[in-house]
Amino acid sequence: MTLSRYTWHSVWFWRIAVLLILLTVWQWGFSLQPKLPWLVPSFIDPYFISTPTGVLHKLSHMACMTDEEGHLLPGRSGAVAACFSATDNNLLAAISATLRNTFWGFALGVSTGFAVGLLLGRSPFWASVFDPYIVGFNSVPRIALVPLIVLIFGLGDASKILTAWLIVFFVVFFNTFGGARQVQRDLVHVARVLGATNWQVMTRTVIPSTLEWVFASLVPSVSFALIGVIVGEFIGSEQGLGRLIIEAQGRGDAAAMMATLSVLVLIGVMLSGLIHQLQEYLLRWR
Repeated sequence: MTLSRYTWHSVWFWRIAVLLILLTVWQWGFSLQPKLPWLVPSFIDPYFISTPTGVLHKLSHMACMTDEEGHLLPGRSGAVAACFSATDNNLLAAISATLRNTFWGFALGVSTGFAVGLLLGRSPFWASVFDPYIVGFNSVPRIALVPLIVLIFGLGDASKILTAWLIVFFVVFFNTFGGARQVQRDLVHVARVLGATNWQVMTRTVIPSTLEWVFASLVPSVSFALIGVIVGEFIGSEQGLGRLIIEAQGRGDAAAMMATLSVLVLIGVMLSGLIHQLQEYLLRWR
């Protein structure tokens, strides 16, 4: 359903209003909690979740824009470079590592999930052969496999990519499998009557009919890929946003944890937006 321009203005107004309300409660809710316990949750404590101003200050420090006192670094000669060289897992390096592993895990998961789902969806015989194996492996929580994956593939990028791949693969596979089995038989019969080869039937009829099912799985898949990478970084990692969160937890630094989580929220929203734009472009024929 397409919203009118006026409706979109209302949507954005309420989005911003909700965000401002949440930030206001987060910033000043702790001081109001004793007076309004029924309105302000007890967990809104700066010790546990910091405050928006504290998170912003910590974020600028982690990005090497300010020092610990809040003074700007870009105006000082060599200060920014010294800040970045002080740690191998600074904010930009962590974002780069997490995004890189998320991209490869997502790309491999989508491509293999789509290929296997399409193959088994159009082949009832092989679908019956592999059905118990797929169901059995899918019953194992992928997160439970992360320690084993890290043990086998180490602390590098390979274990994070494999974790993201395992999660994304099954999401895309089941959607593709269902879409391939739902292709209208009349379309396939008409294509064959017109002289289409098996390859032409697949590329001109089956795949276009399945794309909507595939794209329905891409938005959650990119979020799951990011989750898989972060969990892998929790278990063991040399770089990444997950490691920043674990290090902040060890120091009891709530502001650093919330700052990293805020970055993850922004990354998730941006990736989902890109997938939506790609979907609108590739499925514009609808």
